[in-house]
Amino acid sequence: MFFNAEGKTVTIGKTDMDYVVFGQGQQPFVILPGLSDGLKTVRGQATILASYYKQLARDFRIYIFSRKNDLEIGYTTREMSSDQYTAMEELGIDNAYVMGVSQGGMIAQYLAIDYPDVVEKLVIGVSVARQNQTIQSVVSNWRYMAERNDYKSLIVDTMEKTFTEKHLRKYRLWYPIISRIGKPRSFHRFLIQAEACMSHDAYGELDRIECPTLVIGGDSDNVVGRNSSEEMAERIKDSILVVYEGLGHGAYEETKDFNLQVERFLLKPSLESANALV
Repeated sequence: MFFNAEGKTVTIGKTDMDYVVFGQGQQPFVILPGLSDGLKTVRGQATILASYYKQLARDFRIYIFSRKNDLEIGYTTREMSSDQYTAMEELGIDNAYVMGVSQGGMIAQYLAIDYPDVVEKLVIGVSVARQNQTIQSVVSNWRYMAERNDYKSLIVDTMEKTFTEKHLRKYRLWYPIISRIGKPRSFHRFLIQAEACMSHDAYGELDRIECPTLVIGGDSDNVVGRNSSEEMAERIKDSILVVYEGLGHGAYEETKDFNLQVERFLLKPSLESANALV
């Protein structure tokens, strides 16, 4: 297996949580994915994820967690962070670097706020701290599509909102295939996570984050809003801000520099680094 990547589960109360682990380093690096986790967990994706994060796998022991498998109605991003803390405790991860992408970034915010001793360094990617018109409109539409079992429209709209026109030209030819693959048996899990996105509000508590923090996003994000990264960085003391000009919610995939920025921050975190528009 690539970087000895393995798919595993950890017990969370009466249910469990899927996760993937790989990497050659000793330092634990916890990665929390976005709302797509509501459609498909990391189960069965060990090799794919290890390949995607191969640049970081050389230096860290990487854990990529899904949300727990049985989600209750009304489950919030703060409760997700509590369960994430429990999972880390169960696995003996008591001091980690943490990166959350999109909804994962919302969970990571609360993890750093409520359990500061377990988060040594924090990366918040293409995420948001509180509600705005953009995220409310976008996620509301996705929820509408999911409620009507319209997987094709959900996948296509997600792609169109996430990536730039240049990137979409490569993907659009594959829409007929992509929109038929991976449809979940039920949208229950997605709908609960979508609702959690739409109620997330950690903005007033971001100043409680004490660990070194990198906030990274695009200046043309059509999912979480165009100034969401700047807004978070202003509230998190001594945080480093990296914003990609002309990129949006898919900045983490559209530029190799995204993982380079993450790697540089984690290996040599310098709070004297200037904020940057890339």
